[in-house]
Amino acid sequence: MSKRVLIAGESWTTHSIHQKGFDSFTTTEYNEGVRWLRAALEANGWTVDFQPSHVASRDFPQTPDALKKYDVVMLSDIGANTLLLHPDTFVRSVSLPNRLESIRDYVLGGGGFVMIGGYLTFQGIDGKARYAGTAVEEVLPVTMLHQDDRIEAPQGLVPQVSEAGHPIVAGLPASWPALLGLNEVAIKRDATLVATAGEEVLIAAGTFGKGRSVAFTSDCGPHWAPPAFCDWDGYAKLWHQIASWAAGA
Repeated sequence: MSKRVLIAGESWTTHSIHQKGFDSFTTTEYNEGVRWLRAALEANGWTVDFQPSHVASRDFPQTPDALKKYDVVMLSDIGANTLLLHPDTFVRSVSLPNRLESIRDYVLGGGGFVMIGGYLTFQGIDGKARYAGTAVEEVLPVTMLHQDDRIEAPQGLVPQVSEAGHPIVAGLPASWPALLGLNEVAIKRDATLVATAGEEVLIAAGTFGKGRSVAFTSDCGPHWAPPAFCDWDGYAKLWHQIASWAAGA
């Protein structure tokens, strides 16, 4: 039977100002960065439901029971505010469930959870992702900084497997392409450090209640994951094994 995964985030809108001497005009462009991750999972038999950030703000499941239709939930480059401030709450002051607490309770009840790095996950640029100290952090194998946690590495950080026997990295090539950055975190005491990039945590895995979670602190696509990483022979297998381990498979 196909496993089902929900990916929330990985979208953005760019609003540009073009100044040409005295005159100016604006253009707006919508973009998604999910295609590499989605293709990797679908190639390995996963059924993928994707909610861009603006869709997730309203449609991301509100309760642990609603999340149970998924074997794994992935958050990638989507800030805590998007899940906390449902439009009905922000605009109409309607009281609704705290969806970060729902993710925590989903994991404790047996769900699989993966947080993927970016400018708006973990703590993010200028600290704006704001997951530190939330219910989501309770079910992650890492703790977060209470500040901007980005490590920009234009020189490249080469991943190194720390726990070669872990199912997440089983059968992967020994050599991985370099990454261009990640979110700085600290491994929790009872979690497993699966891989590093430079001196930093890249992949950590842990068990919480009846469920499992994985932190992948770099990106699943550009810019931190350059084309050499996204086109790497091990890319699809890595994400399949991350999702499978989180699902308890």
